Amino acid sequence: MKSVFSISEPPLLKVTGRNHWYPVRRIFCVGRNYIEHVLELGNAVEKKQPFYFTKSSFSLLSSKKDLTYPPMTNDLHHEIELVVAIAKPLQKATREDLKGSIFGYACGLDMTRRDLQNSAKKQGKPWDMSKDFDDSAIIGEITEAKEVPEIHNANLKLFLNDRLQQHGQVSDMIHSVDEILLDLSKYIHLIPGDIIMTGTPAGVSAVKQGDLLVAQIDGLTELKVKIAD
Repeated sequence: MKSVFSISEPPLLKVTGRNHWYPVRRIFCVGRNYIEHVLELGNAVEKKQPFYFTKSSFSLLSSKKDLTYPPMTNDLHHEIELVVAIAKPLQKATREDLKGSIFGYACGLDMTRRDLQNSAKKQGKPWDMSKDFDDSAIIGEITEAKEVPEIHNANLKLFLNDRLQQHGQVSDMIHSVDEILLDLSKYIHLIPGDIIMTGTPAGVSAVKQGDLLVAQIDGLTELKVKIAD
């Protein structure tokens, strides 16, 4: 049967030091996973279990490309995050299942239309449009997991126009990467191509046209993006 229009190929992320690419299937995001960030936005800290939202894979913008300031917002925020790329299927995973389940890691930016999010939260409405929009998931090159065995102790740093704006450690996460995989796989059959953005530390702030964002996580390829004029 012939389709009425052509379907785009899945977006690809470069693998550092390799001549191949990682095709992105789905993007899951963990909300409120660093205590200081939860507090800076005036939310209650919840440690019982993670909660999630999603971004379309076609919201992905790779590193070193400009981000056009999106419409319908006057308060666009940066959020640096550790990104996890899945290597094998996980469903109702056990700790034993987690061995070899991560293909690699990357620096990511979860861009957020904060004014839309705040308005939706006040009205008790979903805030999808504040998170899932064109180019809102900015992700750098993936470094294979075997190359970064100490990722769980890594530092995260976000520079805004050469000024350190966010700084935290992966170990500060309320829910660790393993805990996220164990919990998320109860709800979703994770497979290769799925990626998870694991939350952001404190220090999020608004960006404007002309700003340069540089995201760094120990052991991973640096991510750079300019907010286009």
